Amino acid sequence: MKKPLKQLYREQPDAGSIVLEASGTLGEEGLSCSVHAGQALVDAGLHPSTGGDGTPACSGDMLLQALVACAGVTLAAVAINRLLSVSGSVHARGVLDVRGTLGSDPDAAVGFSSIKLSFELQTEASEQEVAQLIEATEKYCVVLQTLKSPLDIEVAASVQKPAVLLSPDMRRTAHQCWWTVLVVPGGYSPRDLSVAALTSA
Repeated sequence: MKKPLKQLYREQPDAGSIVLEASGTLGEEGLSCSVHAGQALVDAGLHPSTGGDGTPACSGDMLLQALVACAGVTLAAVAINRLLSVSGSVHARGVLDVRGTLGSDPDAAVGFSSIKLSFELQTEASEQEVAQLIEATEKYCVVLQTLKSPLDIEVAASVQKPAVLLSPDMRRTAHQCWWTVLVVPGGYSPRDLSVAALTSA
């Protein structure tokens, strides 16, 4: 299914540039941010632009949803700490060129080229208080800071073969592999990650 897509992106390079988005709603009470993930138990798969059928969740969407969730909870925590009453929503929008991950263009980058995080807030707080709230949220949001900072990422794999001898036919159906991926903080960094806030009294 990928071959027609690769051909399309070779003939129309701009078609490989897609936009993913995620949204969340700040909780009315307590420290929470409800992220619209589509399903409770998430099955990840390919995005339609890379050959998927759109049924499972896209890992790019999940990345943005993690950013929305973390930023929403961080903002709520900072607001409570500063005795500010704030409600509203959080949105993340990311742009990437799928030609990179498909390997159809060696010059196309793999991963997001830009991410925009925005808040739409309802509050009676002053402009200065809102500005300081967003500044603190950006500073203390773990996912946002992880995306903005260069990382040292270690990838490791371990393979466990079946303990019993299997026939070739059984081996094709029963072979199991366990993959372990270790992510150590400290290089993925999007080219641009911006934060914006809209407020209404």
